[in-house]
Amino acid sequence: MAAGSRDTMNLSLKPTAQSLLQQKMKNIRNFCIIAHIDHGKSTLADRLLGATQTVTAREEKAQLLDNMDLERERGITIKSHAIQMDYTYKGEKYTLNLIDTPGHVDFSYEVSRSIAACEGALLIVDAAQSIQAQTISNLYLALDNDLEIIPVLNKVDLPSANPEEVSDDIVDLLGCKIEDIIHASGKTGFGVDKILEAIVERIPAPKGNPDEPLQALIFDSVYNPFRGIEVIFRVKNGEIKKGQKIKFMATGNEYFADEIGTLKLNQVPKPVVSAGDVGYLISGIKEAREVKVGDTVTDAKTPTTNMITGFEDVKPMVFAGIYPVDTEDYEELRASMEKLQLNDASLVFAAESSAALGFGFRCGFLGMLHMEIIQERLEREFNMTVITTVPNVSYLAYTKKEPEVGFVVNNPSDLPEPSKLDRVEEPYIKATIITKADFVGNVMSLCIEKRGQITNQTYLTTERVELNFDMPLAEIVFDFYDRLKTVSKGYASFDYHPIGMRTSNLVKLDVLLNGNTVDALSALIHADNAYNIGKKMTEKLRELIPRQQFDIPIQAAIGAKIIARETIKALRKDVTAKCYGGDISRKRKLLEKQKKGKKRMRQVGNVEIPQEAFMAVLKLND
Repeated sequence: MAAGSRDTMNLSLKPTAQSLLQQKMKNIRNFCIIAHIDHGKSTLADRLLGATQTVTAREEKAQLLDNMDLERERGITIKSHAIQMDYTYKGEKYTLNLIDTPGHVDFSYEVSRSIAACEGALLIVDAAQSIQAQTISNLYLALDNDLEIIPVLNKVDLPSANPEEVSDDIVDLLGCKIEDIIHASGKTGFGVDKILEAIVERIPAPKGNPDEPLQALIFDSVYNPFRGIEVIFRVKNGEIKKGQKIKFMATGNEYFADEIGTLKLNQVPKPVVSAGDVGYLISGIKEAREVKVGDTVTDAKTPTTNMITGFEDVKPMVFAGIYPVDTEDYEELRASMEKLQLNDASLVFAAESSAALGFGFRCGFLGMLHMEIIQERLEREFNMTVITTVPNVSYLAYTKKEPEVGFVVNNPSDLPEPSKLDRVEEPYIKATIITKADFVGNVMSLCIEKRGQITNQTYLTTERVELNFDMPLAEIVFDFYDRLKTVSKGYASFDYHPIGMRTSNLVKLDVLLNGNTVDALSALIHADNAYNIGKKMTEKLRELIPRQQFDIPIQAAIGAKIIARETIKALRKDVTAKCYGGDISRKRKLLEKQKKGKKRMRQVGNVEIPQEAFMAVLKLND
């Protein structure tokens, strides 16, 4: 009887524990903030943290979640940041997991990872700048993942704000009602309470079953030199407990959950993180390659059978070589790159060697800003001084021997000789540019100069035009974005996505210094631009390379044909200074003697090339 009554008691307790978990899940909201660059995401996130008292008045500062010096200096978000807030609404306590995301097109992979861990998104639109290209791009990412969108009109307090017109643009884009748009100001905090209410009312609670086997998605990771790798995850089903033996499904490795918890401004250790919640995991992992973003964490004893289908693998757009200044630092550079890859999963790299620079890495980036940030982070966070080669994109080359089988060319030096080459295909993109009507002519001229073909032109309003172009990716790699901002006086926004490979008349332009090919300065360019770029490159290198004791010829060549040449004149000592008066033949004799010495020096002379020379191609239009 006693045993039976104990069983009955246990049965009556079970639903209560389960209902508590269900109640907890019902009061969780996971959301991210998406917008175009500089529309006020980070400032609005600061106001949300202040309104929910997640941070004290002492801890408050501008761009609170941007914890990198680089982010603060440039005023941009580079990494997504997750933080948990507690909010009481109508007497009930809610847990809000916020992920602040970057706005620049180069960091869209960070946005896609954040979206995979959420049920809703705040779509921020600047009341002065209206909808821009990256607003639309991020919105489509969110809609593809079935996220609930809350439109927020930010910066309504600006004198240049035009809330009525911009609200109409948002209604046209989303198909929502005008009363669904929340007016706010990140600067003053106006409208923040309405945003918090909308998050609770409109964003659905996470779906998941706490009783099923553990199933958690890794959407970020951070390298900590003292504690190893900190994994940031979102629990879909089940729960993760401290000390539990867990398994990473993609790698098959098993670990113990030494510490788990949730993310406030600082980490808060907890005994359990349940379904629907976002948390961190520390298990003493030291090797960067053991953690893959997008992997599924499960219980080692009773694993789940289903891996979470997260986001796609990253597709690099721009390739460049990164080499240590001193070849002895190669292994140290590899370790630094692996740690950086943990923090930025969109960085892709593989070992390569160059005749001019020794051993290094061929790295794939999402764009030029991404490349610049990686180089700066290597120097700041890991004290690695590196040389970056001319950026290029990935091509497909076909030889005459096998015209049907193409192979990938990431480095121009891998391209076969012109006599063996059948054709080369290069990646094309569909570019979307939104600009003011006044600048349409300038933007079109720039895109046509960059081999773009216009496919569509739409007037969004009488003032704002959307232009679509098919363009080679190689043409936007260098200075396109900067020049677009210049010709449109800063009023153009730009976004792109790949549309496949197309055959192009491309040639390999080699640069010879002192008769030797410098493979790190080679570039694949369109045949029509070859002479012009070759001439500009030789002129630029003549300015950048310091003068030596001997003449240095700089030549640009396509195959065996030299298409441009400049000469850096030697530093000369005035050997005729001691000859005053007398016959001219005495001076000539001294000059001939000097000439022989210079010739001998040139035969053994090595040319020192500064870092700026490798990036000279980027500044050809300066």
